[in-house]
Amino acid sequence: MRFIFKTDYAQDIRLAKHGGHVFWYGLLLATLLVAPWLLAEYWLAQLTFVLIYSIAGLGLMLLAGFTGLFSLGHAAFLGVGAYTQAVLTHMGVPFPIALACAAGLSAAVGLVVGLPALRVKGIYLGMATLSFGFIVEEVLARWESVTGGNAGMHIKKPELFGWVLDSGDQFYWLCLGLTVVCTLGILNLLRSPTGRAFVAIRDSEISAQSMGIHLAYYKTLSFSLSAALAGIAGALYAHKLQFISPDQFSLLQSIDLLLMIVIGGVGSVHGAFLGAMFLISMPQLIALFKDQLPATIGQAPGLQAVVYGAVVIAFVLFEPQGLYGRWLKVRTYLQMFPFYRQGMFKRQKSFQKSDRLK
Repeated sequence: MRFIFKTDYAQDIRLAKHGGHVFWYGLLLATLLVAPWLLAEYWLAQLTFVLIYSIAGLGLMLLAGFTGLFSLGHAAFLGVGAYTQAVLTHMGVPFPIALACAAGLSAAVGLVVGLPALRVKGIYLGMATLSFGFIVEEVLARWESVTGGNAGMHIKKPELFGWVLDSGDQFYWLCLGLTVVCTLGILNLLRSPTGRAFVAIRDSEISAQSMGIHLAYYKTLSFSLSAALAGIAGALYAHKLQFISPDQFSLLQSIDLLLMIVIGGVGSVHGAFLGAMFLISMPQLIALFKDQLPATIGQAPGLQAVVYGAVVIAFVLFEPQGLYGRWLKVRTYLQMFPFYRQGMFKRQKSFQKSDRLK
């Protein structure tokens, strides 16, 4: 009996649950490796942005999806990482060291921002992080001697061990490698005691504290790790655009990041990637179909915001688990076919009557 328990536990914490995962994820990785030879330059650039936003989405997913801490100023960590990378690169610091410093400084700032999470939660924590985002944006705009102010900063192409990544293919492979490393790091973190502590805090702070979980330590740790991933994404973002300015890390960017994980699926690593794909592809789809609409609608300046709002409302009402939740339902339907019963996956609403379990 003890042997069966140990076997089941090992199966539960295994990174790849079965051979199918190894095959399909291996096939996906192989496809991504040969993507530069399959895609045009424009679509490869869009795929690179998907990888960069996926790293930022993994950080925000760790914070909001797995720890349950609400953030409305995550673009500030993106900006800290981007400007740290730009300044250090101009000083001649090698790319790996500059990237590590960008992640480290973002993590330190995240540690400071995480302190309000010890006292407030919910919408009040969102207001605190929102205020922090405004502060960082203002500092980036006013500290002209370092950041260049509203005029922005140029950043040269990354140089790795004397090799200048001056082509889109080379920079794409760099982003792909870092994305794989960050993803494996998050997956291993979530199946460790630290990751389980994050999930316990998300489900119930009182229950987590009663089990001996130090809330202050794990909340600040979650903020730091989330900010570090955002700093890495910001550094890559700066190198990809080769120009950064404070208005690129505004409230709208924070809302885009939050929208990304909500639509992708809160509480799932896959949701960060699906949300990044949505965030990058939606403007392209809108530009593709707006010519088919009447001129008064297709040329309206707020069309993209209206479409985004409608999509978010639709997901909140009809698919709160996001794109990944919808995929789970489709996969379950295919596995159970032809024994599927109509209405089996109908959403069941449950209402929490007490705040004591939050």
